[in-house]
Amino acid sequence: MRAYLFDLDGTLLDSIDLILTSFHHTSRVHLGREFSDAHWLAGIGTPLRDQLNRIARSKEELAAMLDTYRTYNLTHHDAMAKPYPGIVEVVRGLHHMGVPLGLVTSKLSTGAKRGLRLLGLEEEFSVRVCADDVVNGKPHPEPVLMALGALEARPEEALFIGDTLHDIEAGKRAGVNTVAVTWGPFARETLAAGEPDHWLEDPAHLFDL
Repeated sequence: MRAYLFDLDGTLLDSIDLILTSFHHTSRVHLGREFSDAHWLAGIGTPLRDQLNRIARSKEELAAMLDTYRTYNLTHHDAMAKPYPGIVEVVRGLHHMGVPLGLVTSKLSTGAKRGLRLLGLEEEFSVRVCADDVVNGKPHPEPVLMALGALEARPEEALFIGDTLHDIEAGKRAGVNTVAVTWGPFARETLAAGEPDHWLEDPAHLFDL
């Protein structure tokens, strides 16, 4: 049976405003300035450490920034994040059909668990691969390959559903079929550069792929 791998933020969970606000708060606290939304959007889908390392001036400052970001993000998570319309029902439907489901996210496991709890999808994903499970995060294929291994699924029999070019690249490098969703923060024109195998404009259409 075909396995389905999902990204979390921007795919299942509408948390982009929360993410951007967390970045702005962190840069204000540590640098006394803000960067543009575009600056941060370019890194969404990659590990948080990599994103903040672009502005940190030392290892010590990076560690402090990570702590500031995560504290702020978790504090405001449930008030600012919400599921995208229709996606929860689709995931539950796939689960009830016995489809193997995996979560592949650049969040730490603590944050991913919080997101799944908010979505009401704590039981649906038999495999979760988070930032603290891998050495190399997306766009490296390691997280996708790890999820496939845990699900005992072959790449050619799997779909990876995501909202960023980093998701598409990770999926392609792992040999899976890639699905780009159009309800996330990036325009179709932007994602087209990654040449995804499929487009998904409505979560319900996932049953047709």
